[in-house]
Amino acid sequence: MLRDSLILAKRSVVKMVRNPEQFIDVTLQPIILTVVFVFIFGGAIAGSTGAYVEFALPGIIVQTIMFTSLTIGVNLNTDIQKGIFDRFRSLPIARSAPLFGAVLGDIVRHSIAITVTLVFGAIIGFEFNTPWWHVVVAILLIIAFAVSLCWVSVLIGMLARSAGAVQGLSFLIVFPLTFGSSTFVPADTLPTWLQGWVTINPVTHVIESMRGLLTGSTGVVGDTTTGQVLWVLASCVVLVGVFFPLATWAYRRKV
Repeated sequence: MLRDSLILAKRSVVKMVRNPEQFIDVTLQPIILTVVFVFIFGGAIAGSTGAYVEFALPGIIVQTIMFTSLTIGVNLNTDIQKGIFDRFRSLPIARSAPLFGAVLGDIVRHSIAITVTLVFGAIIGFEFNTPWWHVVVAILLIIAFAVSLCWVSVLIGMLARSAGAVQGLSFLIVFPLTFGSSTFVPADTLPTWLQGWVTINPVTHVIESMRGLLTGSTGVVGDTTTGQVLWVLASCVVLVGVFFPLATWAYRRKV
């Protein structure tokens, strides 16, 4: 099945290359978000854009990756509506190979989003205050989280009746998680009732682990970088453990 999945992952990548508009959300979106938040809100929030880019960029990376991860549900739903998976079913390949191939192919999109954001951040003044291997660990960690989150989107894509419904439901999930975290402002500046949610929000721990690995910051929720990384890994295990079997069940039921 691995060979079949890799072949179909290559198909997904070729499909993206032939439709360049599919790269807009992983190239232009992180740049626009960085410009808007750093140069418009940076002075008011942190006193200077230079100080704010150090704080906000890891959060922007995580937010971009979350939006990117949830796109796979829209694409899978669209392919099913068009009958593409019916064609796959007639081929001598593992039944789940198209599903795993789509998830593996999305790793390319995640990598592009992370690279674009980091390069643009470096251009406007973001400084990496940690060893190079910390940066590599940060990239691998956020990709692992993105792949784990993909299974949530796959489940929604299998259950929803249309691609538009998938997108709407995905936004309802992403917005409370990203904005109800320490993405753009320190958690201690938020109302007390909201700080409780921010503390248990897994996205907060993803962001803080990224800040720790990229800038050396120990985070704002009272834990070390190592603790934050362990939080993220635990979140990945829970996401995969819960949503992977549900997504594969819904996929087999759908196709």
